[in-house]
Amino acid sequence: MDSNENRNRATVERRSERELVVTRTINGPARLVFEAWTRPELFQRWWVPKAAPISLLSCELDVRVGGSYRLVFGINDSDQQMAFFGRYIEVIPHARIVWTNDEGDEGGAVTTVTFEEVGGQTRVVVHDLYPSKAALDEAIASGSTEGMPEQLEQLEELVVSLRGSA
Repeated sequence: MDSNENRNRATVERRSERELVVTRTINGPARLVFEAWTRPELFQRWWVPKAAPISLLSCELDVRVGGSYRLVFGINDSDQQMAFFGRYIEVIPHARIVWTNDEGDEGGAVTTVTFEEVGGQTRVVVHDLYPSKAALDEAIASGSTEGMPEQLEQLEELVVSLRGSA
């Protein structure tokens, strides 16, 4: 592994009883990272970790304040599907997106992702604020928080390829 790969590894940190924060520097400008997060045709190319036994069947993103999203996943080797959905409550192009995760019974986490560009690279911080300690504990126990480092690695691969073709 070269030093560049090592430097850009994602860090995962539980900051409080209700907060989980994942950080990674992406080799590419904030404009491209933001586009990869907000354009369905790009988002679906990186969001599902390759190691996960699921596939993204549909991806609807209306990334604007008051807009909504809906992601439907299929569990490989079965007919089961899972839907994740919510609404966007803040969108600042190339800088910040905040959305709700509304599929949970007690109201899901609120996710904030920020994009900070420095020297052609973008520091991405994904901050999940869960409604309770129990909700975060359950998310960690179920493994639903484990994929973000791989997702961000895939995001970087996509951004680097987009940058190369621009």
